[in-house]
Amino acid sequence: MTLPPKLPGSLASGPFTIAAATSLGVPRTRLRKPDVRPVSRGVYRPVAWSFELEAAARALSAASPNAWISHVTAAVLRNQLLPPWLSDSEELHLSKPRALPEVRRKGIIGHTVLAFDDEVETEDGIRISTRPRTWLDLAQRLSLYDLVCMGDELVRIPRFGLEGRSEPFATIDGLRTLVGRHPNLQGIIRARAALELMRVGADSGPETLLRLAMCDAGLPEPELQVELHPGSAGTPTADLGYRRRRLAVQYDGGHHLLPAQIFSDRRRDKAFEAAGWTVLLLTKEDLADGFAGAIGRIKRILRSAYISPSTAAGF
Repeated sequence: MTLPPKLPGSLASGPFTIAAATSLGVPRTRLRKPDVRPVSRGVYRPVAWSFELEAAARALSAASPNAWISHVTAAVLRNQLLPPWLSDSEELHLSKPRALPEVRRKGIIGHTVLAFDDEVETEDGIRISTRPRTWLDLAQRLSLYDLVCMGDELVRIPRFGLEGRSEPFATIDGLRTLVGRHPNLQGIIRARAALELMRVGADSGPETLLRLAMCDAGLPEPELQVELHPGSAGTPTADLGYRRRRLAVQYDGGHHLLPAQIFSDRRRDKAFEAAGWTVLLLTKEDLADGFAGAIGRIKRILRSAYISPSTAAGF
């Protein structure tokens, strides 16, 4: 039995379109050999290939002119903040303008939507919804607080030294404009509600959930990224807290368990304590019960905490 000729390297490593095969001189008869499997209209894959979301999305995007990767697929590819039950989703979502026929591909979740030109972009060869538009698309599916977490991540001010960028992915005003463009979109009421709850300053989903839990419990809304010495370069900061009560609350996620980070965190906390602040450290164990136990501790601390003279005087 004569083995079929090997596929070119770019085709042998993942899904590909018939147009890509033709451009490399691969005849259609070669695509009917047993080591190649048709996936969808105009899309093939090597039989030995193991599913990988980005490669699948790339092929799907290339085979679908005027359409774009969207919703959960776009969020996963961009590593946007999703609830745990969706963060490793292998769903494939494809959106098209309303003027075109709806998506009809087996196993593909299609959407026919109204989208403006600046809500879709091409990144690394994949036509995909922008991060803000992906947030809006998911308003129908996510809970209100999950949508707030995702939005807080978009508007947070990044640290250039760690992330290589200094501008946020979006602003609250920009998201408000986006929401205003789509008054009839499913989930728009939840998106509007999420905008009212979003704040700049949360560095993680748990920090957002903690803030929301504190407000739900009747506590005053905490300040975010509380600087020990406001305006001073290199001053220690707390994730959230109450300056006039000298209470700093730190949520220590998984990366805080690294030795260097533990040392840095302890030095930060000692600086607050030396200035007369109470420091409350919270972890994923506190997140597990929805911060119910943490809220109780915060309330007990506030009953006897320092009160700034101006606050005590009623100002």
